Amino acid sequence: MTTIKIKGMSCQHCVGSTKKALEALPGISNVQINLEKGEATFDGNVDSQTVKEAITRIGFEVI
Repeated sequence: MTTIKIKGMSCQHCVGSTKKALEALPGISNVQINLEKGEATFDGNVDSQTVKEAITRIGFEVI
C-alpha cells in the first residue's frame, strides 16, 4: 500500500474528487482518502509522477 500526502483538501467533495482521480489511473485499486490527515492510500504500482500529475490536475498538491 502506498501513502501520499495531499495539500488543499478541505471537504468531502475534495475527497470524492481525489478518489475519482486516483481510481481513474490504470493499475491503482483500493483507494482510501483521509481528509483529517490529508492523505491518500492505494494499492498498485504506478509511477509517482503520474500520481502527482493526476492530483495537480484537479487542483491539489502532493507534498
